[in-house]
This record gives sequence, structure tokens and C-alpha cells, in this order.
Amino acid sequence: MAKGNQSAVTEFILLGLTENPEFQAILFCVFLLIYSFTVLGNLGLIVLIQISPQLHTPMYFFLCHLAFVDFYGASTVTPNTLANSLREIKSMPFYACATQVCCFITFSVWELLMLSVMAYDRYVAICNPLLYVILMPRKLCLQMVTSSYIYGLTVGLVQAVATFHMSFCDSNVVNQFYCDDVPLIALACSDTQVKELMLWIIAGFNVFFSLIIVLISYVFIVFTILKIHSAAGRHKAFSTCASHLFSITMYYGTLSFMYLRPKSSHSLDKDKFASVFYAVVIPMLNPLIYSLRNQDVKKAFKKIFDKAHSDNR
Repeated sequence: MAKGNQSAVTEFILLGLTENPEFQAILFCVFLLIYSFTVLGNLGLIVLIQISPQLHTPMYFFLCHLAFVDFYGASTVTPNTLANSLREIKSMPFYACATQVCCFITFSVWELLMLSVMAYDRYVAICNPLLYVILMPRKLCLQMVTSSYIYGLTVGLVQAVATFHMSFCDSNVVNQFYCDDVPLIALACSDTQVKELMLWIIAGFNVFFSLIIVLISYVFIVFTILKIHSAAGRHKAFSTCASHLFSITMYYGTLSFMYLRPKSSHSLDKDKFASVFYAVVIPMLNPLIYSLRNQDVKKAFKKIFDKAHSDNR
């Protein structure tokens, strides 16, 4: 990162979602409630999967890592947002902002890749059920998850270094409630063409690559489901994908709205409120979606609850 940047800007001021003190108090309570549910939901799901032998399958292995990614992503943004809502001046040191940018981009890529891996897992489970255990061995699952983590971290580091290699000398006020690439690019007083090109190419590639995997997987899944003769069989097969499809729709829709629109149609204020759903709400919703619609998870939870209840008698 350029040394000149440090002498020009040593910290950034985050505008947040509102400057109204009353609304800030309300937002603090709402964000605290959402983050509490996010932590309890995702960590609870991880613990439940780890201690329930019946959930030790590839599907729940990937779901466990999706829960970790959601917990990580929410923790990247929300705690600092809560702290800033209590401050009159919402400042963030230069390197803390750079770290948050890196962590948040890493989270975004991890989420995309985990959803893609889960789509492939559903394809194998539904289209090749008799070979599922053979085609999805634990070693392969570990390799896919590890590759996703390494690639996501690499993208986060590269993008963060490119962002903070630019010069910030005219303003340090970020029109966002966390340090994010797009509003930071708008602040730069040096040439931003290379960084903008990197952002759109890498983000576009990641979304396109992951979406292709999802679409191809679900094309085969739909054809396989349509070949099932019984209505009960079709319903059972579709129910195993419903939660994943809902998560994909929420995440890809919000991500595309934020990052893949033409520059001329960008509004930082619109992006700011869309990012609340993307960065704060979705990590809370995912464990609820997979828990409420999943019979195996509900049975595992009931079994543990009944065991704990009987032990306390």
C-alpha cells in the first residue's frame, strides 16, 4: 500500500445509515437483535451438525461451512456498525478500513462458492443417489471447501491492496455504514480505471462462474425430478432443494443489484440500504431457512432437546 496514502488520509469517516440520533438508537436495537439471531442461529447450526451423527453427510458438511461463512460475514460488519451507532463521529483507521474491505470481499466470494458447491452436491444426491457416497467422499468435500476458502481469501487480499493503493486526498467521508469498495473508489483522487476494471471483471467472473454451476446443476435436477413418477417422490426431491434455491435467489439478486449495474445507474444511497440486506439480514436468514424447512435438522434438534430434558429429570 502506498506510503503517500497514509500522510493524506489516516482514517475514514463513515456516514452510516442515518444522522438522526433517534433513528440511530432504533437501528442499534434492530442491528443488535439481528446480530444476536445471526450468532445464535449459525453457531447453533454448526454445533447441531457436529454433535448429530445423522447429519454427518456431505449436504450438512457444506451447510455447516455456509453457517460459518455467514457468521464470519456478519461479524465483519455488524459489531463495528453497532459501536459506530453509539458514536457521534463514526471514524475508522486507515488499516482497519483496509482489513474490513479484505474480510468483506472474502466473505462475498466464500458465500458464492459455498452456494455453488451446495448446488453441485444436490445435483449428485438427486441425479445419482445410488452413487452419492462414492461420488462425494469426505476428501473431495474437504478439497472443495478448502479451495473455496483459499480462492476467496486471495481475491479479498488482491482487491483490498488495489483499493488502498489508490490515493485518498480530497475527502475521507465514506457514504456507507462499513468500508466498502464502491464508495471508496468514489473517494479516490488518483486514476481509478484499473481498480474499477478489476472490480467488475473479478466480481463478474465470480458471479458468472458460480451461477453457471448453479444453473447447470439445477437443469439436471429439474429433468431428473420430472422423470419421477410419484407426486410424493417429486415433492420429496424438490423439498431438498427448496431452501438452497431460496438462499441463492436472495444472495445473487442482491449481489447483482449492488455490483453489476452500469456505473451510470449507481446510487450510493440505494447501494447502502441494499447492502443492509446483503451483509446483515441474509446471514441471519440462512440458518432459519435451512432449519425451518429441513426435517433432518428439526429431528436432530428434537432428539437433543428430548435427551437434555430427560437428563434433567
